[in-house]
Amino acid sequence: MSVSNLLYRLNSAAKGLERALFRALTGTYHPDDYRLCLDIPLENKTLKGNSERKGVLESILGDGFLFAVPKHRRTIEKRLKRKFGNPEYDLKILLPRKNLKTCNVCGDDHEIGVLCPTCYKKVIDETKAMQDAIQNELKLEPVEKEIVVLYDGEKDKQPDEFWNGKRIVEMKKSRPEWFSENLLQKTTQKGATTSDVKPSELG
Repeated sequence: MSVSNLLYRLNSAAKGLERALFRALTGTYHPDDYRLCLDIPLENKTLKGNSERKGVLESILGDGFLFAVPKHRRTIEKRLKRKFGNPEYDLKILLPRKNLKTCNVCGDDHEIGVLCPTCYKKVIDETKAMQDAIQNELKLEPVEKEIVVLYDGEKDKQPDEFWNGKRIVEMKKSRPEWFSENLLQKTTQKGATTSDVKPSELG
């Protein structure tokens, strides 16, 4: 055996001894590491705490049972229903809508049986303008007379006696073409006195 090989082995043994002593004294000693032949008692509190904590976990999970762990695998039918829904109850996939129609006035699509929102928006705006005009005219005064909303040039169509006993609110613009003047007139037909409906087209 050469001298260099002997020195290398002695250096390795010294390093191993130093490493084993440090781990034994600091409490980081691993049972699988190379240990000394001497039996050195471990008095480190950290190691004792770790051993006690490990004992508590072993007492809880000693049998190996866990909470909220699936016991069986979901079938492909259940997985597809959770992903795409059930056509009999709630279908989650996107389907083409068949209850839409095209408005004959503006050309926008809307649901069947519902007013076209694009066309109805101008009615909402005109109603809001009329409400603002009435509020600016009346302010906080009590409403004791019938209120009539007129546009430009409509007051001259009737004599002055026609407007007696009415509160006139004038809009400073012309009447829209879609807003018929007959909509503001009261009906001349008498109300029904009975709820019975006469049969028709019996012959």
